[in-house]
Amino acid sequence: MKILLLGKNGQVGWELQRSLSPLGEVLALDSRSCDLSNLAGLAATISLFVPDVIVNAAAYTAVDKAESEPELARTINALAPAVLAREAKKINAWLIHYSTDYVFDGSGERSWQEEDGTGPLNVYGASKLEGEQLIQQSGCRHLIFRTSWVYGTRGGNFAKTMLRLCQERESLKVIDDQIGAPTGADLLADVTAQAIRMAQQNPEVAGLYHLSAAGETSWYGYASFVIDAARSAGMPVKTTAIEAVPTSAFPTAARRPHNSRLDTSKLRNTFDLHLPDWQTGVTRMLDEILESSK
Repeated sequence: MKILLLGKNGQVGWELQRSLSPLGEVLALDSRSCDLSNLAGLAATISLFVPDVIVNAAAYTAVDKAESEPELARTINALAPAVLAREAKKINAWLIHYSTDYVFDGSGERSWQEEDGTGPLNVYGASKLEGEQLIQQSGCRHLIFRTSWVYGTRGGNFAKTMLRLCQERESLKVIDDQIGAPTGADLLADVTAQAIRMAQQNPEVAGLYHLSAAGETSWYGYASFVIDAARSAGMPVKTTAIEAVPTSAFPTAARRPHNSRLDTSKLRNTFDLHLPDWQTGVTRMLDEILESSK
């Protein structure tokens, strides 16, 4: 099997290099060797390699910056996936693509299901939703995974920020009215590999799925968990108080959804998977970070 992986240096792309390698030959490209804003070049890359599977882990993810760069966000998050889908259709390849909880308006408290109505609050969410729709309209064989609150040991993330701040400040303010599930890039990569294996044998599994770790928390709960772990590991923690505050306490250019819960039952039932609690993956990440800092 020949697999073309785009976005190899991102958090998910980095883990995909590991998880996909047992499946076959992996050509992993970064933004320098395959720029998603160059649509003609993107099509040429696929024509040159002729993969059996295209895994698109590249995206425009600067949520606030997208408000002032809507055309670039749309090109990378919607038009580029449309090109990938068109080219995949030509060569009968599978397209694996990642989307986001930001396609929803974040209302209510119920976990979002795949068939629920969408209503993105910002440019980023709108561009990702359009990308989904263009892939679906193309008729190519595809798997789209919507996920939320992605983190990885590679690069920056919320947990690393909290680890730094808790050593610098006596008190912290953290948002408590946004609810979701921190989801590890390693979990996304491992589920992707499992899904590709099954899709090769059972093409009827093609479609849209929600993929996140089990359970839920707020950013406040996430921060508290991280800082408690740091304290237990013997890290010098200066923070003695964490104040829970509303989203309005931290104004941003792009509106954020309050409810990022994703119902993963369709994914779990289709692919016969168990998704671990969010604490499991975060603990593993923290163990690695804290151990390397000693």
